[in-house]
Amino acid sequence: MITIVSPTREAFRLLFFDGRIVTAVGQVSLAETAKGIRPKEYRVRLAGRRQYRNTPTRELVNLLRSTDVWLTAPSPAFEAFLSDLQIRPKPLKACRLCLLEDRVTQLREKDSVKYGNERICMPCARRELRREVAHFGRMARGALGHLDELLYRFRDVDRVLGTIQPESPRGRSTLYDRVEAREVGEMQPLEELPLPRPFVETAGVERLMPVQQLAVEAGLLYGKDLLVVAATASGKTFIGEMAGLKRYLEGRGRTLFLVPLVALAVQKHQRFTERYGAFARCSLQIGASRIHLPETRSGVSRDPHAALVVGTYEGVDHQLRLGRFPQKVGTVVIDEVQMLEDGERGHRLDGLIARLKFLYPDAQFLYLSATIGSPKLLAKKLGATLVRYENRPVPLERHLVFVDRKEKIPTIKRMVDEEFRRVSSKGYHGQTIVFTNSRARCHQVAEKLGPRVAAYHAGLTSQERRGVEDRFMHGKLAAVVTTAALGAGVDFPASQVIFDALAMGISWLSVQEFEQMSGRAGRPDYHDAGKVVILAQPGATYSRDADATEEAVAIRLLKGEMGEVAPVYDLEQSSEEFVANAVVARGDRAAIAALEERMVGEMEPVLPTLVAHRLVVERGNRMELSPLARVMAEHFIGVQRLLRILRLVRTEDDPVAILTGLECEPD
Repeated sequence: MITIVSPTREAFRLLFFDGRIVTAVGQVSLAETAKGIRPKEYRVRLAGRRQYRNTPTRELVNLLRSTDVWLTAPSPAFEAFLSDLQIRPKPLKACRLCLLEDRVTQLREKDSVKYGNERICMPCARRELRREVAHFGRMARGALGHLDELLYRFRDVDRVLGTIQPESPRGRSTLYDRVEAREVGEMQPLEELPLPRPFVETAGVERLMPVQQLAVEAGLLYGKDLLVVAATASGKTFIGEMAGLKRYLEGRGRTLFLVPLVALAVQKHQRFTERYGAFARCSLQIGASRIHLPETRSGVSRDPHAALVVGTYEGVDHQLRLGRFPQKVGTVVIDEVQMLEDGERGHRLDGLIARLKFLYPDAQFLYLSATIGSPKLLAKKLGATLVRYENRPVPLERHLVFVDRKEKIPTIKRMVDEEFRRVSSKGYHGQTIVFTNSRARCHQVAEKLGPRVAAYHAGLTSQERRGVEDRFMHGKLAAVVTTAALGAGVDFPASQVIFDALAMGISWLSVQEFEQMSGRAGRPDYHDAGKVVILAQPGATYSRDADATEEAVAIRLLKGEMGEVAPVYDLEQSSEEFVANAVVARGDRAAIAALEERMVGEMEPVLPTLVAHRLVVERGNRMELSPLARVMAEHFIGVQRLLRILRLVRTEDDPVAILTGLECEPD
């Protein structure tokens, strides 16, 4: 039998332990008497019971003399009492919270957890942690698991609680992980490569970066098709420049450089014109609806036969769907090829790549991405060699902070101001990109952060966006607040990325989208390190149909892996691509089938539907498109939307009513 004595404020708690379990619990108070310190009141209850019974103090004395006595904390009074009984207690480090629940858990330094000014056992620490975070409401299992991981890592309850609305959201307590940069050896000088002299003299590059070196070694300068996967700011764009302008200057054909966003196309066009305009005329293809942008209204060539054509996917594809095919294309660069996974635009990029391969079988195709799922499989589907460089040019810290919604903006403000005060070894102030889920929220956050912060989204005028870009590039803005939709967009050299929300509209971000946006933190020419901070509100959702909460999504994004790029297209998407392929194939049945075979995604059989509605007429080995089918191709619409338009045109006379009905009528 063992007696464990635990001092409390007013008395002493005794646990009578038979070596396996606590059999009884006692409480005793001591008093100073003429004979020394002696028991004053003594009560006992059976373990598991609540009611105590008063017990003669002599029973305690007899019990103490017949057992080993362990003392959980120094107590001069109790030790003096035991000394009079000629009992020498042994010290015992035990969890106080367990003792309060009639359990005995011995504490070892390596297993115990700091809790305030004491140490407790891990099960009690986890229980106290959950009690502390209960005010957030029900927290997702994944988020609780993350807190448990921090608890096992830090062995400090208060430090883990520091991840929830911390004063300093970028301290060690909020750090989720750190991706280190790796030192690279000496790269090959541009002078040593088989590149034309005009390009070498104007490129502004002396030596290759690591991913560029890998691309050269994989056959970049000898016409090999490559899928290049590397972090943002690792030098992927220059890979396309090297191959495209080399082939052009050697007389092998012009270059098509395709990007997903108008703003990105305009930015790259301006850069290419400034750098290579003396020997390679650049043009811009961004769609008919964008030709009157202030920055592109005059002095910008739109010749599809220029040496270097920079365009959006849809801008170039629109020309193909009209039957206008640029002559002698030698190189096709598909930037941000991870857009193949986009639910709304992925089928169009897939179809565009297939159509370009069909039209220009001898061209070199280069696919660039910072993040893509199962790149080996995608490279095989694209018929390309994979070039993958997983190291970042600068280290990246990722932080996870649990915070109430009302605390998000004050937290962001502290982080933005703190980052802007930092100056890198390259002489640049730290700047921040804040991603949120709506245009309205962009303005709300930007206004509360102060005059050195601007909202940036597709709803701004072109001049407004260019103004924000210019102010950010010249270090006049501490931060931009933007929507997730621009995560793969304009090149903002930010040192810090903050996620105010983890949704795009009302849909959660995918792992691929999150990785793409996170990768924008830290640029080697500007910064010494990058930082990513997720502000996750436990229990938050963005729609009634959401299948998760924000803190659960945060854990999934930080831990998640991207799946294979293997889309399956529905009737609407498949019918749109079918008619676009038919235009490029000039109605040849075998060529249309060959185009479908080149696509990464799986098309739904749509010919019976198109024939049934007289949009396509089969004539032996040929398929003739009706005028309405050509409208489908030209205007990027599928058969279901076309039929809705026709139905509304027959029933409505007012164009506004037709447009309203088209937008409101469910698919």
